[in-house]
Amino acid sequence: MAQIDHPQDADQPAITWRGPVPVAKVFDDLYYSLEDGFAEARYVFLAGNDLPTRFVDGFHIAELGFGTGLNLFAAALAWRKAGCAGRLYFTTFEQFPLDLETAQMAWDAFPETAPLHADLKPLWQGETALELPWLRVEVIAGDARATLPLWQGAADAWFLDGFSPARNPELWSADLMAEVGAHTRPGGTFATYTAAGDVRRALDAAGFEVSRAQGYGRKRHMSKGRLR
Repeated sequence: MAQIDHPQDADQPAITWRGPVPVAKVFDDLYYSLEDGFAEARYVFLAGNDLPTRFVDGFHIAELGFGTGLNLFAAALAWRKAGCAGRLYFTTFEQFPLDLETAQMAWDAFPETAPLHADLKPLWQGETALELPWLRVEVIAGDARATLPLWQGAADAWFLDGFSPARNPELWSADLMAEVGAHTRPGGTFATYTAAGDVRRALDAAGFEVSRAQGYGRKRHMSKGRLR
């Protein structure tokens, strides 16, 4: 895939809107499906990782691409609905954090997320860690190619949610997918909306058994897998 130069010092991506869906101008790509971004998060990232059935105390989700936080909302609400004891851990890597105003404009389209707005909005106000009795969230800012190799953690499930591989190839490189595999607990999984061949081959080389599944909405296919 061709390399694309993106501004590395931008604190906030320039945003336009396509109806209620934000679009990152630097990538010319949507943050989530035009059909229903929250339903997409649950279908791709929760069901794709066999969640919430795998939830246990200390379960750790890691994510590439925080954006509006819809995947965090979906996971946190699923954890609470499941009545799990203990704490869910969520680590997300994001190079271009959104501000609270932009994020809230996106949340307004999904009233299901409202019960968590007050608890989670500090993550869009400069806080990089959030501690609740049942949830711990860490936002690691910067280029994931530099920050993920330094991370000391390991995930039970990965949400791979960067912008399209054709538009943001850096977040899908073979080297970065190798780091995803290296930071996955035994038996851990990944899910992503893309079925791009280069991404699937990189995840296979990273140690995952990769399978293709029915995509959400208009997308024909998505990918998911389990660490060998």
